[in-house]
Amino acid sequence: MSGHYPFGGKANRVSAFAFFEKHQFSLDLQERYYKWWYDFAKNFVERDPDLKVTRAVDFNHYPFGQHAESNFHLHGYKWATALADLGAFIANVIFPKLPEDALHKVAHDHEALIKTLEGDREKAPRAAPPDVGRYRHV
Repeated sequence: MSGHYPFGGKANRVSAFAFFEKHQFSLDLQERYYKWWYDFAKNFVERDPDLKVTRAVDFNHYPFGQHAESNFHLHGYKWATALADLGAFIANVIFPKLPEDALHKVAHDHEALIKTLEGDREKAPRAAPPDVGRYRHV
């Protein structure tokens, strides 16, 4: 499943940002994409007895992860950075616990999400990036 999502395989915040850039998702659409994965992970953790005990506390705060609410790049990496943290958790902890048919359902639902967000691009256009170096920090 590593190639289907912006956090699969050896992906990082740059991979997630490139995914958002490819799809021309505004910050609003990026958050909606992130929130879909956040809800997926939170619901899974709440239903899994082991994860509920060990990781449910991680979902007491939105967004998830060590970079939650960090927007230290001028190019708007906030959701890409948060997705890298959440995606690593999903790819390394949740996906291995899912049976093959559940993984296929996630892939199908993900495709539907992308189509919906792409349909909403005109309502929430992506702002032009600032004229600074790509990894310039604030």
